[in-house]
Amino acid sequence: MDHLLPNLDACATEPIRVPGAIQPYGALLVVGFADLDVLHRSANVAELVGLDLKPGDRLSVFPDLADVCDQTRRWLGGDDYVLLCVVRIGGRDVQLSAHRSEQGVVLEFESPPREEDVSLAALYPRLRDFLDRISRASDVSAIAEEAVREVRALTRFDRVLLYSFDDKGDGTVLAEDGNGVLPSYLGLRFPASDIPPQARDLYRLNRIRLIADCDYQPVPIEPAVSPLDGTLLDLSRAALRSVSPVHLEYMRNMGTATSMSISILIDGELWGLISGHSRAPMIVNAQLRTACDILGQIVSLQIGSKLQAISSAERLELKSVETRLLGKLTVAPSYQRGLAGHPQLWMRLANASGAAVVVQDNVLTAGETPPERAIRELAKWLFDEQHDLLATASLASMWGGGEAIAQTASGVLAVSISQIRPDYIIWFRPEVVRTIEWGGDPTKPALGESGRLHPRKSFDMWKQQVRLHALPWTSAEVDNAASFRASIQTLVLRLAEERAELTDRLEAANKELESFSYSISHDLRAPFRHIVGFAELLADKEKHLDAKSQHYVQTIKEAALAAGDLVDDLLHFSQLGRSQLATASVDMNKLVKEVLHTLEPETAGRNIVWKIDALPHGYGDASMLRQVLQNLLHNAIKYSKPRDPAIISVRGTEDDRMTNYTVADNGVGFEMAYVGKLFGVFQRLHRAEDFEGTGIGLALVKRIVERHGGWIGAKGEPGVGAEFTFALPRDPDKLKRKTTLG
Repeated sequence: MDHLLPNLDACATEPIRVPGAIQPYGALLVVGFADLDVLHRSANVAELVGLDLKPGDRLSVFPDLADVCDQTRRWLGGDDYVLLCVVRIGGRDVQLSAHRSEQGVVLEFESPPREEDVSLAALYPRLRDFLDRISRASDVSAIAEEAVREVRALTRFDRVLLYSFDDKGDGTVLAEDGNGVLPSYLGLRFPASDIPPQARDLYRLNRIRLIADCDYQPVPIEPAVSPLDGTLLDLSRAALRSVSPVHLEYMRNMGTATSMSISILIDGELWGLISGHSRAPMIVNAQLRTACDILGQIVSLQIGSKLQAISSAERLELKSVETRLLGKLTVAPSYQRGLAGHPQLWMRLANASGAAVVVQDNVLTAGETPPERAIRELAKWLFDEQHDLLATASLASMWGGGEAIAQTASGVLAVSISQIRPDYIIWFRPEVVRTIEWGGDPTKPALGESGRLHPRKSFDMWKQQVRLHALPWTSAEVDNAASFRASIQTLVLRLAEERAELTDRLEAANKELESFSYSISHDLRAPFRHIVGFAELLADKEKHLDAKSQHYVQTIKEAALAAGDLVDDLLHFSQLGRSQLATASVDMNKLVKEVLHTLEPETAGRNIVWKIDALPHGYGDASMLRQVLQNLLHNAIKYSKPRDPAIISVRGTEDDRMTNYTVADNGVGFEMAYVGKLFGVFQRLHRAEDFEGTGIGLALVKRIVERHGGWIGAKGEPGVGAEFTFALPRDPDKLKRKTTLG
């Protein structure tokens, strides 16, 4: 390309805004705002203007410059951005253009248009016709083709092309019109390094730039430093600004003597360029350059409009998908299940080939995705790197694990759904292996053996196979993913509010149920005691009853006793929700001794081996914890009855936050498949006739432990035994002291 520079820091920092010289096809003056006194001049002013103007001279004292002074003052009194007109100097016509700068008024003089050149009056109808044509263009490519044809018709360049930049800054030629004198670059790509950032800034500031002859000799500015601010004269907006010698060598290597560029700006950013080239030197006059500048602005507006229309249509479609998917999620058991249950909508939300949701290390997927382990590792990396939203077409270029999953996940779009855990919704795109055709090898060094800067000399097609890349995510897809994340968070919040309301209702119902259970249990205790008492009196008084009648009386007594025990257990269970915890440090060794003393009648005559370790102190309500130990030890004694000897152990451990206690036996055990039933009310894993009990004891234990903020679990094996472990939060005072000391 005509303006492309090598990828070197020296080029990136070259002072291209203050070159201290201009191109020789015109002359330049910088004058003060008030008196139009000369502050700077180019060394060729006398040659072009016919007057040997020097710094300090006042333009108004030269009669031949009266027209220049009149036009300049009239322009300074208005709001025009630039001045462009033909003025008379010493009996001849000269093209004058001017613009304001902080260092004065910059006046640029050029030769006037030739008679055979297109006049300004004829240019505007052409531009109007051009606008009509591109307004009917169906897409960006059609607009580009119309643009290059019109620019070449106006300027008569040998070749005109239009190319756009991608998000990395690489340029791709979209359209070209030429006469065959110069080679075609249609479809070729040029690397971002060819245009350093400061050059891109200039293209945004000054939309059109002409280099009339790559072999020109720069004309120096006198003086180089501004008398107003003591800095080099800024020529950023000057049409005549001299360019880098490296750039001129680049043009010669391309075989172009003349080049002109027209910036395509969309939303203030450099989207692309229209570039014209000719084999031989040529000048495009200021009127034509202005017409090309207007044409460039028209093209910018039309391309921007087309891209906006495409983006709007895409956003509407994606928003429609989001709305449909959210409707499905609102009736799903959870949004994760809702996503997995509607995979096509989920993937269509970002036009992906696969998707995953990671919540608390659980992974649900749809479509083509990496293995679950790789997805978890990716989520952890995203969280560690604090990626709230990530959109990349090449995951391998960012993450070490990306290459291994490139086949399904070269492209990743991820949004965080938690601030405290690596929970993400992730969309995947597969690797797309493609061949890029470059205008010359973009990796070729630009430094010769002497260390001197040299732009590349070959512009022959150079092919590169690109791997580990997916199709890039569009801004509409990225924005829709962010919008969907916000919708999910709103949905989760609404479900949480509904769940909280249901919890409140459930707590109220439980309190009512507890109150009812307490009343019923309390009221039933006396009748059952009466039944037992009267049954015993009847048996003592009526000695003559036959054996069958005595059996009936004994059965009544035993049934009433069992019912009384059940009522007592129910009463204890209901009282747990009504009583307050009296928490303190508890000597668990003492509690175990007390419980074993209470249970001595049940162990009489049994061969039991006790293995009781020194237990750490617990923290809780001593009476309730005694109940926990009593129920667990009672069960161990009961279910180890068939063993001789029975082995029962009690042990305890501590960790950072909890104190753990385990009661184990070598009794009948149980199947782990039914462990979830153990702690339910009236749940039994063994026949009632084999082992007596009410079926409430373990439910009571679980409720006590959970009221303390702990947990309980069980392990068992049929014929081998069972062990129950419950954990209690440690003494908060001890924890505080430990943290402070640590």
